[in-house]
Amino acid sequence: MWGEMNISYAHGFLGGMLIGLAAVLLYWFNGRIMGVSGITSRLLAKPDQDTSWRAAFVIALIAGGFVYQLKWPVIAVINTTEYDLIIAGLLVGFGTVLGNGCTSGHGICGIARRSKPSLVATFVFMVTGIFVVWLKRMVGI
Repeated sequence: MWGEMNISYAHGFLGGMLIGLAAVLLYWFNGRIMGVSGITSRLLAKPDQDTSWRAAFVIALIAGGFVYQLKWPVIAVINTTEYDLIIAGLLVGFGTVLGNGCTSGHGICGIARRSKPSLVATFVFMVTGIFVVWLKRMVGI
């Protein structure tokens, strides 16, 4: 199966499976819904007695990116500028605050729970993302 599949699809498939596994394990062991923006914002803004698992989650998330980059450096390269990445990061951060959650919270956990607000939020961020990519490629912004 993996031999016939393009390597980028295999990596996406594996990444999706790992994200799903992380969501299930966090729910089973902590009774928490996985949403990266919520975990990160509560870790940074409202530290309390319940921060150890949040810190471990964020550290593992960042470490996973570094490990991936070391193992597959050519695949992890993004054909864009640092300026575009900064703008994209700020827009995603603004969108997670505006939408009261992020892609992992709404798109994975919310849809799995059949949450209507999560269905709407996921539809909106997917359509917006598709539109921005189309606009960037067609107009060259």
